[in-house]
Amino acid sequence: MQQLISFFRRFRVTLIFICLQILAISTYVKYLNFPESQYLTSASYLGGKGFALRYSIMKHFELENSNKNLQDENIQLRKQMLKNLYQINRNTFRIADTLFEQQYDFIPCLITNSNSNKLNNYFTLNGGKLQGIERGMGVFSNKGVVGVVHNTSEHYAVVKSVLTQNINIDVLILPIGLYGFLKWNSKDPRRGSITGITNDINIKKGSKVVTRGGSGVFPKGLLIGYVEQLLPVEGKPLWEVVIRFSEDYRRLDRAYVIKNLFIKEQSDLEKTIPNDVKPLKL
Repeated sequence: MQQLISFFRRFRVTLIFICLQILAISTYVKYLNFPESQYLTSASYLGGKGFALRYSIMKHFELENSNKNLQDENIQLRKQMLKNLYQINRNTFRIADTLFEQQYDFIPCLITNSNSNKLNNYFTLNGGKLQGIERGMGVFSNKGVVGVVHNTSEHYAVVKSVLTQNINIDVLILPIGLYGFLKWNSKDPRRGSITGITNDINIKKGSKVVTRGGSGVFPKGLLIGYVEQLLPVEGKPLWEVVIRFSEDYRRLDRAYVIKNLFIKEQSDLEKTIPNDVKPLKL
């Protein structure tokens, strides 16, 4: 107590001066409008800054937790989006006809992975054994033939595309009805060629090339491309018929898998053909 009294005695002049200053400023602000408004404005500004600083500090400490909650919420929303759900039962396209028996089913799929710049190129479909897709089935898009199913799992199928060296799809050149086998030279993803065409036949550029349908993998008449050029095969009386594909395999997005309902019957019957049947040499 003695020390406090001693402190006031020692600084009494300074303390009195400070009190008088506070009283003078208060009186000045109270009775004059402009200083009062300036004072209130400054007080509000400082108060706002204080609240903003406090909010920033709280936000910083809560940011990690907020991000975690937001991430969890986004994951749940994405799981509910239809495009992220795997559809097991799909609409298989069939045609009901009272005069003709249905031979083919078409299973729609999305292409989830693909390439077109290798010697042999493959596509991955988001459909597999659960949708009835099996090895050896044909695949096409709305613009043309895509390839043949190479292998399957429960939910996916790998397709050997037209852009492979040993694709060997039997094709027809319209309107003359010539048939041969589709090949790819591993160079241009927009062009292929047809082998087995004799050079004594006149083929017009721009002729349509479609599937022959002989193997049962593809129906007859699916578009493949158009004749672009005729090249002579050295030492043989044959044309190499260069075609331009109707489908751009670098931009594939959707496809249909072809299920031939009669393929087993055809295959079993063709197994009865004698082994000594040999093709003619040209």
